[in-house]
Amino acid sequence: MKKIISFFFFIFTVYLSALGQQDPQYTNYMFNKFSVNPGFAGSEDAISGTILNRYQWTGFRDAPQTLVFSVDAAVGIFGSPAGIGINIISDELGPESNVLVNFAYAWRKSLSFGDLGVGVSLGMFNKSLSGEWEIPEDDLGIYTPPGSDPAIPEGEVSQVAFDAGMGVYLKSARYYLSASVTHINQASIKFSDLASTYLARHYYLMGGYNIKLSDPLFELRPSFLLKSDLAGWQVDLNTNVVYDDRLWGGLSYRTKDAVALLMGAELMNGLRVGYSFDLVTSAIGRYGYGSHEVFISYSVDIEKNRSRKYKSVRFL
Repeated sequence: MKKIISFFFFIFTVYLSALGQQDPQYTNYMFNKFSVNPGFAGSEDAISGTILNRYQWTGFRDAPQTLVFSVDAAVGIFGSPAGIGINIISDELGPESNVLVNFAYAWRKSLSFGDLGVGVSLGMFNKSLSGEWEIPEDDLGIYTPPGSDPAIPEGEVSQVAFDAGMGVYLKSARYYLSASVTHINQASIKFSDLASTYLARHYYLMGGYNIKLSDPLFELRPSFLLKSDLAGWQVDLNTNVVYDDRLWGGLSYRTKDAVALLMGAELMNGLRVGYSFDLVTSAIGRYGYGSHEVFISYSVDIEKNRSRKYKSVRFL
């Protein structure tokens, strides 16, 4: 039974490779912009690090798990403001394991209507498959023994490909706009003469706005994320209510997938933790599986006295 389930996951991942989105999805995307947009690097004028863990469809055997570790910093290069950073993303789905490591550089410029960052990322993408494949009988009762289909890799296989991305990020005190593309070069990954796939380009458009409420301690911060690989698309709509820049809670809706509850807090200067729970609305939700996501981030403004209160712009 385990082999059969693994096979269906393999078919699912191959289907996504051909027609759907390959990149991981994040409910807390507004706190994780750098993982999809190198133009974000250095935009906080600080050294910032984030660790994010996502457990999708918990309770489902071999369900997707994503781990993100990212660090970015504001620097000055040849007398001009810039940002640099590194992303390490591990994404597992059944017998498939993907690891992306990339380095980002962003050119930054202050404009009359906001601060602009234009960035590029370069790195390596490793895709691995492992497991013994067993194809169940079809409707005619025909059984295909393991190893008889050359298009399905046997045993463990792994390939590394060069990967590139780019993006632009604009922010002001009240809003932000972000546009980016991952896997620009659409690298091909070949396991054998008949077993291969490629990294499809993914396009991201993100934005948010801060709305002051009648009570100055409260702010409403709606945001959106549109993602597509030109074969399919998905939209996340979110609204967070933030109290005193330290506590937040909100709701998200992801088309064709889930409704989510978000919450978090700033525990001390620059240190934040956040959690979200996705209530799945797609067909798989009939089995009662939800998704959990937790992150912790820390930002240090190296130009200020560290004993002073730190007010991060991570929310922007």
